[in-house]
Order: sequence, then structure tokens, then C-alpha cells
Amino acid sequence: MRYLPLTADDRADMLRQIGAPTIDALFEDVPAAARRAGTVDLPAHAGELEVERQVSGLAARNRAAGQGPFFCGAGAYRHHVPASVDHIIQRSEFLTSYTPYQPEIAQGTLQYLFEFQTQVAALTGMDVANASMYDGSTAAAEAVMMAHRVTKRAKAVLSGGLHPHYAEVIKTLAHVAGVDVVRQPAAIDAEADVCSQIDLDTACVVVQTPNVFGQATDVTKIAAAAHAAGALLIVVTTEVVSLGLLKSPGEMGADIAVAEGQSIGVGLNFGGPYVGLFAVRDKLVRQMPGRLCGETVDAEGRRGFVLTLSTREQHIRRDKATSNICTNSGLCALAFTIHMSLLGETGLRQLAAINHTKAKSLAKALAGVPGVTVLTSRFFNEFAVRLAKPAAGVVDSLAEEGIIAGVPYSRLDPKAGLDDVLLLAATETTTPADIEALTAALTRVMS
Repeated sequence: MRYLPLTADDRADMLRQIGAPTIDALFEDVPAAARRAGTVDLPAHAGELEVERQVSGLAARNRAAGQGPFFCGAGAYRHHVPASVDHIIQRSEFLTSYTPYQPEIAQGTLQYLFEFQTQVAALTGMDVANASMYDGSTAAAEAVMMAHRVTKRAKAVLSGGLHPHYAEVIKTLAHVAGVDVVRQPAAIDAEADVCSQIDLDTACVVVQTPNVFGQATDVTKIAAAAHAAGALLIVVTTEVVSLGLLKSPGEMGADIAVAEGQSIGVGLNFGGPYVGLFAVRDKLVRQMPGRLCGETVDAEGRRGFVLTLSTREQHIRRDKATSNICTNSGLCALAFTIHMSLLGETGLRQLAAINHTKAKSLAKALAGVPGVTVLTSRFFNEFAVRLAKPAAGVVDSLAEEGIIAGVPYSRLDPKAGLDDVLLLAATETTTPADIEALTAALTRVMS
């Protein structure tokens, strides 16, 4: 009973105290379609040893990304994380519990968050960055909410190259805030027509580069069109390593830059936890969600760090708050900062160049496979191809041969009508043997 401390009588008494007739009544606001009917398909009661065996058996059915050729991207990328990252992250200076509200005992945490902000601002070419957010998609949604507050307008234009999952997260938050979301149809070179949607009611334009199809775009003209209409430009980046090679959002005129930081220091981890990057122009800092760490001096003149700006609803009145973000993904932010510090600017640029070279080799090899057409013309380490067969079926067939061939676009956006489009990514972990294996297997499947 050590894991089940409450008896049926205990539960009944608790329900009486709060005035609820049943446990189910506590969840009546959750739509029925979102509730599980019945119990989870696991043993109802078992000892610790039995549970370990059950879970180990389930885990053994998974295939790790490093077990063979792996070409998945679409917002989460396999990169090499040095062993030193895991070692440094465990040092006592960084193991301050929870959030650093007491600077006198949290200098290690505050310093790495300060360094993190500095790195993110430099990467994105922006003036100031916050102390991280949940992940890239929620950072994008918070950026739209911020633009709504700044411009007092209620229309957000989303490029057809924006990752569909990001678009869905934005739509979820925008609906609550009364913001009208105009999402363009999915397109490889989606940024070409986004300017036609901008008008005087537009709060922001959200573009992604490289976009979900891998297409890299200079969005300077879009920035000019947005600013001419009094709107803000939000630039999304899902593959942050690309900022080591491509023009930064700040250089292209972005007002807000958001990104997924998973590629640096953080493993795939079954899809999370990840870390959201968020940076803005200096004039917008007061409306930036989350927290901001700053440098100061203590009573004896020594360098120190403090929370400078905290506009979450935990800190100030809800009607004055800029967000209700409840965590800054501190552990992932620390891993990001350590990895970035180990790379340095030169290392990041070299890593980015290697990624691009690998992707070019992959695209060249696939272009020679009958039934495969490379669609993306300007890419970093990811691109889209059109297959002569449905992409999902091809991926399943190759998986049986131990090759994870990428992500069918239909998995991200089932209603887009792009069932024959496959997204593939190549990183520094991709080997010539991996590319050769994929090419040979794809040739057989497509024949």
C-alpha cells in the first residue's frame, strides 16, 4: 500500500469536503472526447519488480535514433551532444532548486540564465532575449499574443511554410484572446505570397525560415511590408543550428524572433522536454513574456545577477501580466548554454557548414532515384521530396529494413493534400553509409 496511501473512505471524505459528488465531476469542464474511457492498458496492480519488467518490455520495442540510418527532422533534430554537457550540468553551482527568487543563494542559476540570454540574442541578431520558454511552438504563440498587446490589433497572418503544429498551438491561444488567425495554404516557397494578406488590421505576420519544407528565405521584404502596415514580423526557426550559417532574424528586420533550441545540447527525448528561445527589439522588452535576468553588483561591489524583469502573472497582477508561463525550462536552457559555450562562434559555424554539406549530399543522392523529385531549392539541412507513391507507406516499408526515412508531411498536416511529400533531414550524425543505405532501399521500394 505504500504507493496507494488513500483508502476508499479517504477519497469519499475528500470529495465531501470539496462538495463534489464523484471524482468524474472534477473533470466535467474537460470535453468528453478528450477523456479516456476506462483504465489504461496496464496491469491494475503489481509489485515494483513486475512493473520494471513490464516497462522494460515496452521500452525494448522502441528503436533509438542512433541504431541505424535516421533522417527525421520536422522540428526535432538528432545532433551529437558532447558527454561534457551531461557532466557539467550536474555541477552543484547549477543545481539550485526551482526558480532563482533568492539571488543570494542562486547565483549559479542566475549567471547561466544571463549567459543563455546573451547567446540567444547573439544567435538571433536581436537586442534582448528572455530566460527561455517551454518550447518553440509555445514561444511562437506567446509572440502572437505579444504582438496583439503591442499593436492593439486582432489579426495574425501565418505563412504556409510555418510548421503545422506551431500553427495549431498559435490558433489555440489566439482563440482565447480573440485574435483572428489567417493561415495560408501549405507551400514550399510559402513566403512569396504572404505580403498580400497584410492589411491595417494585422497585428503580426509569422514566417518560418528555414520553413517546414526546409526552404530558407530572406524575409527582409516581408518585414518592410509588415512595418509599412504597422504590424510586427515574427520569425520562427525550428532548427537553431541554421543560425550558424544563415542570415539572422534580426538582420532581416524581425521584431520578435522565436526558435526551438533542442538542437543544441538537448537530445530528442521522445519529443521533450525542449527549450523555447524568445528575443525581441529593445523597444518591446516591457511586453516580452517570461523572465529576464540582469547583471548588477552587490553591496561590496562584486559582480552579481538578479531577476530584472518578471512580468508573469505569478509576480504581478493578472491583468498586467504578459504571460502565465510557469517554467523557463531551466535544465534544457543550461544544457543549451553549456553546449554553446563549448562550441563557440567558430564551432557553431563549422557545425552548421557540416550540416549543410551533409544535406547537399543527401539531396544529390536522392535526386538520382527514379520516382523521387527534390522540391526544396534553398535549404540548410532539411528538404522536401515528392514521391511517386504515398510517403507514409514508403516510410513504413523502409522502417521494416531498419531505415527511418524521414517524416511524411501528411503526419503533420493530414488535410493539406500533400500525401506524396516526404521531409528529410541530414545532420552531422549522418554518414555516407546512411545515405547509401537510404538511396538503395528507396530505389527498391519505388521500383
